Amino acid sequence: MTPAINAARKAGIPYRMHAYDHDSGSVAYGEEAAHKLQVEPDRVFKTLVVEIDNRQFAAGIVPVSRQLDLKLMAKTLGAKKAALATAHDAERMTGYVLGGISPLGQKRRLATIIDASAAAFATIFVSAGRRGLELELAPADLGRLTKAQFSAIGKEATGTTSRTTGASGEI
Repeated sequence: MTPAINAARKAGIPYRMHAYDHDSGSVAYGEEAAHKLQVEPDRVFKTLVVEIDNRQFAAGIVPVSRQLDLKLMAKTLGAKKAALATAHDAERMTGYVLGGISPLGQKRRLATIIDASAAAFATIFVSAGRRGLELELAPADLGRLTKAQFSAIGKEATGTTSRTTGASGEI
């Protein structure tokens, strides 16, 4: 059990767990999950920890097929700027290791923004709190449990991978 699974169970929401063998050489964690679970990448969401105005942290949840638009994230939170958190800060804020950062059951509750594209699906996949384990749940349930806002915070991925660059807390 992880804190994320415990949070979903305690809330009494419907969810499904999906496990897969994580390749320790992979750093595109969300893309790996989509591939191994045979789910379209638009339905698998990564959790990215950002630092807002150099003073607080927040979580942006976007499909693995897209990147987090830091300008839109800052604007949505009423801030001037947002930057990806360091791996150390992301792990410290959430209590999870990189590649297993879940939006649920975090050590500290972060302001959370979920990309509006999540609403197009009956269920989406997010990290269950460790590499190789995903939770499938309704976007509305995720929003309610994280007290999140839904807003368009994703942008087209650049390059050959949709992994957001930087040492952020990505699933």
